[in-house]
Amino acid sequence: MAFHYSRRKLKVREEEESGELNVVPYLDILMNLIIFMLLSITGLTSFGILNVSAPGYGAPSTGMTQESPSDEPKLTLSVLISRKGHFVSSENAILGEGGAPTVPTNAAGDYDYAALNAWMVKIKTEFPKETKVIVGADADVPYEALIQTMDALREEQGPQRRLLFPDVTLAGT
Repeated sequence: MAFHYSRRKLKVREEEESGELNVVPYLDILMNLIIFMLLSITGLTSFGILNVSAPGYGAPSTGMTQESPSDEPKLTLSVLISRKGHFVSSENAILGEGGAPTVPTNAAGDYDYAALNAWMVKIKTEFPKETKVIVGADADVPYEALIQTMDALREEQGPQRRLLFPDVTLAGT
């Protein structure tokens, strides 16, 4: 028995002296951390989702039905954001005067979202059935300005809080 004990003791000492590490526990911890991080990231992505639709390109297929022409004029509303302000246009007509923005920035260079929202309320009263708007921005426009512009386009500010143009399409430049 004493011989068997010392033999086992010698075997343990050989493993310690050879320098081999048992990496299985480290790999278990690493795999658990990776799985945890992957699961926690998918939960955070729901906070950054914007409800926008991509523009459709090309003519409709033969199986699709086209809208019947009506007497009321079609509104293709576009809002372009630049450092000068918001340019609101409809059917290739800019609603501002000359080449100036429809809703210019103030003296400090901040965007006037309340004035933009007032423009959208005016347009919505003229076209009550329209829900679509195309939003484009220059490359140097901050992301926060894009989001606040979309908020001003979607819902009327004030006590009524009615929907204006909830179907937002982002245009690339």
